[in-house]
Amino acid sequence: MSAGKLTDRQPEIGADELVAALAPPPRFGGVRFDTYVPNPDEPSQAAAVEAGSAFAARVGAGGGERSFLKRVFGGKADPGKPGLYLDGGFGVGKTHLLASLWHAVPGPKAFGTFVEITNLVGALGFREAVTRLSGHRLLAIDEFELDDPGDTMLVTRLLAELTDAGVHVAATSNTLPDKLGEGRFAAEDFLREIQALSARFDVVRVDGPDYRHRGLPDAPDPMTDADLAASAERVEGSTLDDFTALCAHLARVHPSRYGRLVDGVTAVHLRGVAPLTGQDVALRLVAFADRLYDRAVPVVVSGAPVSALFTEEMLRGGYRKKYLRAVSRLVALSRDAASLPGAQD
Repeated sequence: MSAGKLTDRQPEIGADELVAALAPPPRFGGVRFDTYVPNPDEPSQAAAVEAGSAFAARVGAGGGERSFLKRVFGGKADPGKPGLYLDGGFGVGKTHLLASLWHAVPGPKAFGTFVEITNLVGALGFREAVTRLSGHRLLAIDEFELDDPGDTMLVTRLLAELTDAGVHVAATSNTLPDKLGEGRFAAEDFLREIQALSARFDVVRVDGPDYRHRGLPDAPDPMTDADLAASAERVEGSTLDDFTALCAHLARVHPSRYGRLVDGVTAVHLRGVAPLTGQDVALRLVAFADRLYDRAVPVVVSGAPVSALFTEEMLRGGYRKKYLRAVSRLVALSRDAASLPGAQD
Protein backbone atom coordinates (compact mmCIF):
# COMPACT_ATOMS: atom_id res chain seq x y z
CA MET A 1 0.00 0.00 0.00
CA SER A 2 1.52 3.32 -1.09
CA ALA A 3 1.86 6.29 1.25
CA GLY A 4 -0.60 9.13 0.89
CA LYS A 5 0.25 12.70 -0.05
CA LEU A 6 -0.42 15.87 1.91
CA THR A 7 -0.74 17.65 -1.42
CA ASP A 8 -3.86 15.57 -2.15
CA ARG A 9 -5.58 16.85 0.97
CA GLN A 10 -7.94 19.84 0.88
CA PRO A 11 -8.92 20.48 4.52
CA GLU A 12 -12.10 22.42 5.19
CA ILE A 13 -13.29 23.75 8.55
CA GLY A 14 -16.67 25.39 9.10
CA ALA A 15 -17.14 28.49 11.25
CA ASP A 16 -18.91 26.62 14.06
CA GLU A 17 -16.18 23.98 14.04
CA LEU A 18 -13.53 26.68 14.34
CA VAL A 19 -15.03 27.79 17.65
CA ALA A 20 -15.51 24.24 18.95
CA ALA A 21 -11.90 23.34 18.07
CA LEU A 22 -10.35 26.09 20.23
CA ALA A 23 -8.62 23.79 22.72
CA PRO A 24 -4.99 22.75 23.30
CA PRO A 25 -3.61 20.39 20.62
CA PRO A 26 -2.88 16.72 21.40
CA ARG A 27 0.71 17.25 22.58
CA PHE A 28 -0.58 19.56 25.32
CA GLY A 29 -3.86 17.81 26.09
CA GLY A 30 -2.59 16.25 29.31
CA VAL A 31 -0.17 18.87 30.61
CA ARG A 32 -0.66 20.56 33.96
CA PHE A 33 1.31 22.98 36.10
CA ASP A 34 2.61 20.08 38.19
CA THR A 35 3.94 18.30 35.08
CA TYR A 36 6.09 21.29 34.16
CA VAL A 37 9.64 20.66 35.41
CA PRO A 38 11.41 24.00 36.02
CA ASN A 39 15.10 24.15 35.24
CA PRO A 40 16.78 24.60 38.66
CA ASP A 41 19.30 26.95 37.04
CA GLU A 42 16.51 29.22 35.78
CA PRO A 43 14.48 30.62 38.72
CA SER A 44 12.17 32.49 36.33
CA GLN A 45 10.64 29.15 35.30
CA ALA A 46 9.42 28.27 38.80
CA ALA A 47 8.23 31.85 39.18
CA ALA A 48 6.27 31.52 35.92
CA VAL A 49 4.52 28.42 37.26
CA GLU A 50 3.49 30.37 40.37
CA ALA A 51 2.32 33.35 38.32
CA GLY A 52 0.33 31.14 35.97
CA SER A 53 -1.28 29.26 38.84
CA ALA A 54 -2.22 32.51 40.58
CA PHE A 55 -3.68 33.94 37.38
CA ALA A 56 -5.70 30.77 36.79
CA ALA A 57 -7.07 30.95 40.35
CA ARG A 58 -8.07 34.58 39.82
CA VAL A 59 -9.78 33.78 36.51
CA GLY A 60 -11.60 30.84 38.05
CA ALA A 61 -12.79 32.92 40.97
CA GLY A 62 -14.09 35.87 38.99
CA GLY A 63 -13.89 35.37 35.24
CA GLY A 64 -16.16 36.18 32.36
CA GLU A 65 -19.76 36.98 33.26
CA ARG A 66 -19.07 37.52 36.98
CA SER A 67 -16.51 40.24 36.25
CA PHE A 68 -18.93 41.88 33.84
CA LEU A 69 -21.75 41.87 36.40
CA LYS A 70 -19.43 43.28 39.06
CA ARG A 71 -18.54 46.16 36.81
CA VAL A 72 -22.15 46.89 35.85
CA PHE A 73 -23.80 46.47 39.25
CA GLY A 74 -20.95 47.44 41.52
CA GLY A 75 -18.63 45.54 43.81
CA LYS A 76 -14.91 45.26 44.13
CA ALA A 77 -13.13 44.66 40.82
CA ASP A 78 -10.71 41.77 40.36
CA PRO A 79 -7.14 42.79 41.23
CA GLY A 80 -4.46 42.90 38.56
CA LYS A 81 -4.58 43.34 34.83
CA PRO A 82 -6.91 41.22 32.68
CA GLY A 83 -4.03 39.70 30.75
CA LEU A 84 -0.99 37.51 31.48
CA TYR A 85 1.82 37.53 28.94
CA LEU A 86 4.48 34.79 29.02
CA ASP A 87 7.58 36.11 27.28
CA GLY A 88 10.69 34.09 26.56
CA GLY A 89 12.78 32.27 24.02
CA PHE A 90 11.76 29.10 22.23
CA GLY A 91 11.97 25.77 24.00
CA VAL A 92 11.38 27.00 27.57
CA GLY A 93 7.90 25.50 27.94
CA LYS A 94 5.68 28.55 27.44
CA THR A 95 3.02 26.58 25.55
CA HIS A 96 3.07 23.95 28.31
CA LEU A 97 2.39 26.70 30.85
CA LEU A 98 -0.33 28.31 28.73
CA ALA A 99 -2.11 24.98 28.20
CA SER A 100 -1.76 24.24 31.94
CA LEU A 101 -3.43 27.55 32.71
CA TRP A 102 -6.25 26.73 30.29
CA HIS A 103 -6.78 23.32 31.90
CA ALA A 104 -6.88 24.90 35.37
CA VAL A 105 -9.70 27.32 34.53
CA PRO A 106 -13.38 26.29 34.34
CA GLY A 107 -15.17 26.99 31.08
CA PRO A 108 -16.29 28.49 28.92
CA LYS A 109 -12.77 29.07 27.59
CA ALA A 110 -10.82 29.00 24.34
CA PHE A 111 -7.24 28.14 23.34
CA GLY A 112 -5.79 28.90 19.92
CA THR A 113 -2.73 30.09 18.11
CA PHE A 114 -2.57 33.70 17.05
CA VAL A 115 -3.24 32.74 13.43
CA GLU A 116 -6.24 30.62 14.47
CA ILE A 117 -7.75 33.52 16.40
CA THR A 118 -7.29 36.01 13.57
CA ASN A 119 -8.72 33.47 11.13
CA LEU A 120 -11.72 32.97 13.41
CA VAL A 121 -12.42 36.69 13.25
CA GLY A 122 -12.11 36.57 9.46
CA ALA A 123 -14.48 33.59 9.19
CA LEU A 124 -17.15 34.84 11.59
CA GLY A 125 -16.80 38.57 11.16
CA PHE A 126 -15.55 40.83 13.93
CA ARG A 127 -18.84 41.43 15.71
CA GLU A 128 -19.87 37.76 15.71
CA ALA A 129 -16.42 36.73 16.98
CA VAL A 130 -16.71 39.18 19.86
CA THR A 131 -20.21 37.90 20.65
CA ARG A 132 -19.06 34.28 20.72
CA LEU A 133 -15.96 34.90 22.82
CA SER A 134 -17.22 37.60 25.19
CA GLY A 135 -18.96 35.07 27.45
CA HIS A 136 -15.72 33.17 28.02
CA ARG A 137 -13.72 33.29 31.22
CA LEU A 138 -10.42 32.87 29.37
CA LEU A 139 -8.95 33.29 25.91
CA ALA A 140 -5.49 31.71 25.64
CA ILE A 141 -3.42 32.78 22.61
CA ASP A 142 -0.26 30.88 21.72
CA GLU A 143 2.53 32.28 19.52
CA PHE A 144 1.28 35.85 19.80
CA GLU A 145 2.85 38.03 17.14
CA LEU A 146 1.99 41.02 15.00
CA ASP A 147 3.33 40.61 11.49
CA ASP A 148 1.44 43.38 9.74
CA PRO A 149 -0.53 46.57 10.49
CA GLY A 150 -3.87 44.91 9.81
CA ASP A 151 -3.25 42.36 12.55
CA THR A 152 -2.22 45.14 14.91
CA MET A 153 -5.47 47.04 14.49
CA LEU A 154 -7.63 43.89 14.52
CA VAL A 155 -6.13 42.32 17.64
CA THR A 156 -5.97 45.58 19.58
CA ARG A 157 -9.67 46.15 19.00
CA LEU A 158 -10.60 42.52 19.66
CA LEU A 159 -8.75 42.25 22.97
CA ALA A 160 -10.00 45.66 24.09
CA GLU A 161 -13.61 44.59 23.61
CA LEU A 162 -13.11 41.17 25.16
CA THR A 163 -11.27 42.37 28.25
CA ASP A 164 -13.83 45.16 28.69
CA ALA A 165 -16.47 42.41 28.68
CA GLY A 166 -14.66 40.61 31.51
CA VAL A 167 -12.70 38.04 29.50
CA HIS A 168 -9.21 37.28 30.79
CA VAL A 169 -6.48 36.78 28.19
CA ALA A 170 -3.27 34.77 28.51
CA ALA A 171 -0.67 34.74 25.76
CA THR A 172 2.77 33.43 24.88
CA SER A 173 5.31 35.09 22.63
CA ASN A 174 9.00 35.41 21.90
CA THR A 175 8.61 39.21 21.88
CA LEU A 176 7.74 41.63 24.66
CA PRO A 177 4.31 43.19 24.07
CA ASP A 178 5.68 46.71 23.59
CA LYS A 179 8.09 45.36 20.94
CA LEU A 180 5.50 43.51 18.86
CA GLY A 181 5.89 44.07 15.13
CA GLU A 182 9.43 45.40 15.49
CA GLY A 183 11.53 44.56 12.45
CA ARG A 184 8.49 43.40 10.45
CA PHE A 185 6.61 46.61 9.56
CA ALA A 186 6.66 50.28 10.53
CA ALA A 187 5.68 49.49 14.11
CA GLU A 188 6.38 53.06 15.21
CA ASP A 189 3.38 54.16 13.13
CA PHE A 190 1.16 51.97 15.30
CA LEU A 191 2.86 52.68 18.60
CA ARG A 192 -0.34 53.88 20.28
CA GLU A 193 -2.16 50.66 19.40
CA ILE A 194 0.77 48.49 20.49
CA GLN A 195 1.12 50.35 23.78
CA ALA A 196 -2.62 50.09 24.42
CA LEU A 197 -2.39 46.35 23.87
CA SER A 198 0.67 46.04 26.11
CA ALA A 199 -1.04 47.91 28.94
CA ARG A 200 -3.60 45.12 29.35
CA PHE A 201 -0.98 42.49 30.26
CA ASP A 202 1.19 41.64 33.22
CA VAL A 203 4.41 40.32 31.71
CA VAL A 204 6.10 37.21 33.11
CA ARG A 205 9.54 36.36 31.77
CA VAL A 206 10.45 32.68 31.20
CA ASP A 207 14.20 32.27 30.67
CA GLY A 208 16.33 29.24 29.90
CA PRO A 209 17.89 27.10 27.18
CA ASP A 210 15.87 25.12 24.64
CA TYR A 211 14.75 22.03 26.59
CA ARG A 212 14.13 20.09 23.37
CA HIS A 213 17.87 19.81 22.76
CA ARG A 214 19.31 19.83 26.26
CA GLY A 215 21.91 17.03 26.26
CA LEU A 216 20.37 15.32 23.21
CA PRO A 217 22.05 14.33 19.93
CA ASP A 218 21.56 16.27 16.70
CA ALA A 219 18.88 15.29 14.23
CA PRO A 220 19.62 12.20 12.10
CA ASP A 221 21.17 12.76 8.69
CA PRO A 222 18.77 12.97 5.73
CA MET A 223 17.95 9.67 4.02
CA THR A 224 18.45 8.78 0.41
CA ASP A 225 15.33 9.10 -1.72
CA ALA A 226 15.08 5.31 -1.94
CA ASP A 227 15.29 4.84 1.84
CA LEU A 228 12.78 7.64 2.34
CA ALA A 229 10.27 5.95 0.04
CA ALA A 230 10.84 2.61 1.81
CA SER A 231 10.21 4.24 5.19
CA ALA A 232 6.99 5.83 3.95
CA GLU A 233 5.81 2.44 2.66
CA ARG A 234 6.71 0.74 5.92
CA VAL A 235 4.92 3.18 8.27
CA GLU A 236 1.16 2.85 8.05
CA GLY A 237 -0.62 6.19 7.92
CA SER A 238 2.44 8.14 6.75
CA THR A 239 2.66 10.58 3.86
CA LEU A 240 5.32 11.15 1.21
CA ASP A 241 5.59 14.46 -0.65
CA ASP A 242 8.11 16.34 -2.75
CA PHE A 243 9.23 19.25 -0.62
CA THR A 244 8.78 21.82 -3.40
CA ALA A 245 5.27 20.56 -4.15
CA LEU A 246 4.32 20.71 -0.46
CA CYS A 247 5.53 24.31 -0.19
CA ALA A 248 3.34 25.21 -3.16
CA HIS A 249 0.39 23.40 -1.61
CA LEU A 250 0.78 25.26 1.68
CA ALA A 251 0.34 28.51 -0.24
CA ARG A 252 -3.15 27.31 -1.26
CA VAL A 253 -4.23 26.25 2.24
CA HIS A 254 -4.92 28.81 4.95
CA PRO A 255 -2.47 28.36 7.86
CA SER A 256 -5.40 27.90 10.25
CA ARG A 257 -6.08 24.62 8.41
CA TYR A 258 -2.56 23.21 8.64
CA GLY A 259 -3.53 21.24 11.74
CA ARG A 260 -6.41 19.61 9.90
CA LEU A 261 -4.03 18.94 6.99
CA VAL A 262 -1.93 16.60 9.14
CA ASP A 263 -4.65 15.15 11.40
CA GLY A 264 -4.36 11.36 11.48
CA VAL A 265 -0.92 11.32 9.85
CA THR A 266 1.59 9.06 11.64
CA ALA A 267 4.74 10.42 9.96
CA VAL A 268 5.55 13.04 7.33
CA HIS A 269 8.17 12.15 4.71
CA LEU A 270 9.59 14.99 2.62
CA ARG A 271 11.68 14.32 -0.48
CA GLY A 272 14.29 16.79 -1.69
CA VAL A 273 14.31 19.24 1.22
CA ALA A 274 16.27 22.38 0.29
CA PRO A 275 16.91 25.80 1.83
CA LEU A 276 13.98 28.17 1.36
CA THR A 277 14.29 31.22 -0.85
CA GLY A 278 11.28 33.38 -0.01
CA GLN A 279 10.11 34.89 3.26
CA ASP A 280 6.47 34.06 2.54
CA VAL A 281 7.31 30.39 1.96
CA ALA A 282 9.47 30.34 5.08
CA LEU A 283 6.71 31.75 7.29
CA ARG A 284 4.24 29.17 6.00
CA LEU A 285 6.79 26.46 6.85
CA VAL A 286 7.02 27.88 10.38
CA ALA A 287 3.25 27.56 10.84
CA PHE A 288 3.31 24.06 9.33
CA ALA A 289 6.15 22.97 11.63
CA ASP A 290 4.19 24.26 14.65
CA ARG A 291 1.18 22.13 13.75
CA LEU A 292 3.35 19.05 13.22
CA TYR A 293 4.90 19.63 16.62
CA ASP A 294 1.50 20.15 18.27
CA ARG A 295 0.46 16.73 17.00
CA ALA A 296 3.82 15.02 17.62
CA VAL A 297 4.12 13.92 13.99
CA PRO A 298 7.66 12.62 13.23
CA VAL A 299 9.40 14.10 10.20
CA VAL A 300 11.70 12.16 7.86
CA VAL A 301 13.55 13.88 5.01
CA SER A 302 15.90 13.44 2.10
CA GLY A 303 18.01 16.22 0.61
CA ALA A 304 19.12 18.90 3.08
CA PRO A 305 18.70 18.54 6.86
CA VAL A 306 15.81 20.43 8.46
CA SER A 307 18.35 22.58 10.31
CA ALA A 308 19.35 24.09 6.95
CA LEU A 309 15.87 25.24 5.88
CA PHE A 310 16.36 28.92 6.69
CA THR A 311 19.15 30.99 5.18
CA GLU A 312 21.62 33.04 7.19
CA GLU A 313 19.94 36.18 5.86
CA MET A 314 16.58 34.98 7.19
CA LEU A 315 18.10 34.18 10.56
CA ARG A 316 19.41 37.74 10.81
CA GLY A 317 16.04 39.33 10.03
CA GLY A 318 12.92 40.30 11.96
CA TYR A 319 11.54 36.75 11.97
CA ARG A 320 14.70 35.21 13.45
CA LYS A 321 12.97 33.87 16.58
CA LYS A 322 10.21 32.24 14.56
CA TYR A 323 12.71 30.50 12.31
CA LEU A 324 14.82 29.28 15.21
CA ARG A 325 11.71 27.92 16.92
CA ALA A 326 10.77 26.05 13.74
CA VAL A 327 14.27 24.54 13.47
CA SER A 328 14.15 23.49 17.12
CA ARG A 329 10.80 21.78 16.67
CA LEU A 330 11.64 20.13 13.34
CA VAL A 331 14.92 18.77 14.68
CA ALA A 332 13.01 17.29 17.63
CA LEU A 333 10.47 15.72 15.27
CA SER A 334 13.27 14.34 13.07
CA ARG A 335 14.78 12.78 16.18
CA ASP A 336 11.38 11.26 17.03
CA ALA A 337 11.45 9.45 13.67
CA ALA A 338 14.09 7.12 15.12
CA SER A 339 11.23 5.29 16.89
CA LEU A 340 9.34 4.55 13.67
CA PRO A 341 9.06 0.89 12.57
CA GLY A 342 12.26 -0.26 10.88
CA ALA A 343 14.11 2.99 11.58
CA GLN A 344 17.03 1.12 13.13
CA ASP A 345 17.35 -1.38 10.29
